[in-house]
Amino acid sequence: MTETQGLRIAVVGATGAVGQQMISTLEQRDLPIKKIIFLSSARSAGIKLRFKGEEIEVQEAKPESFEGIDIALFSAGGSVSRELAPEAVKRGAIVVDNTSAFRMDENVPLVVPEVNEEDLKQHNGIIANPNCSTIQMVVALEPIRQTYGLSKVVVSTYQAVSGAGAAAINELKEQARDLLDEKEIDPKILPVKGDEKHYQIAFNVIPQIDKFQDNGYTFEEMKMINETKKIMHMHDLPVAATCVRLPVVTGHSESVYIEVEKEGVAASQIKDLMRMAPGIVLEDEPEQQIYPTPASSVGKNDVFVGRIRKDLDEDKGFHLWVVSDNLLKGAAWNSVQIAESLLKLGLVTVKE
Repeated sequence: MTETQGLRIAVVGATGAVGQQMISTLEQRDLPIKKIIFLSSARSAGIKLRFKGEEIEVQEAKPESFEGIDIALFSAGGSVSRELAPEAVKRGAIVVDNTSAFRMDENVPLVVPEVNEEDLKQHNGIIANPNCSTIQMVVALEPIRQTYGLSKVVVSTYQAVSGAGAAAINELKEQARDLLDEKEIDPKILPVKGDEKHYQIAFNVIPQIDKFQDNGYTFEEMKMINETKKIMHMHDLPVAATCVRLPVVTGHSESVYIEVEKEGVAASQIKDLMRMAPGIVLEDEPEQQIYPTPASSVGKNDVFVGRIRKDLDEDKGFHLWVVSDNLLKGAAWNSVQIAESLLKLGLVTVKE
């Protein structure tokens, strides 16, 4: 892929689910690209992928792969990011990392462009893409925080199996077929592949995503709690999370309870904010049974919000239903958005 002017982009983890979405998203956007390379593990090297009609061979990711690269989009696992992201930065690339490797590093901005784009100006070569569940929630909460303040957040998530990778999707499909055929099943992936115990996901709900921590919360729940506070620059904000895996392939849903600081706010005012906010689509007409669902969010970049209603007992309390494609806004699209923001803010330069 060559043009007279443009950015030189690397996609690390190009053959994975999020990597594929990154490539597809880059194809659809107007980011000026002079050169693009696809990187992966040695196992996947040699595979050929298409980009804007051109066939490009996937290369093994090595430190020298990043020579001359302007922006490297990483989605190949935390260990790969920890090893190769600093090497990419040494060679002049800006890394947008989609793993949890650097998210809570105080020297690494954790960015959702609709919320804290200005934090990109503080980057030292690495920018972290937040957890998928966190991204969609803070997009919905930021307009409310700006207008009415925010004093409490309680979220329960209903997360798709694609968040656990291709093997989890296959396990869901295989289990569903076997159970419908009245066959025995042998779960091996969920909730956590490395744990001793595994549960059925087909026709079931698993109230565990990632490993349990000493405080009784899972790592996924703690990611949501800590990332929300960091992104919104509200380190004292009370946030609680319960993260649940559902037998849905793609699309995360969240039931979010918030309390605002201002008194006397009406649900209609929250709805008005959602209508005007960037990156949000309001779908909230209960009399017509209109509200977001995971199935209707698939393939779309936006965050969908509905079921907005005032709490019956707390004047400052509101309930929201938030849905988004976890592979797009929750990963690939947010990463590409960050790249676009870097260009917009003059933090990366288009070269001849």
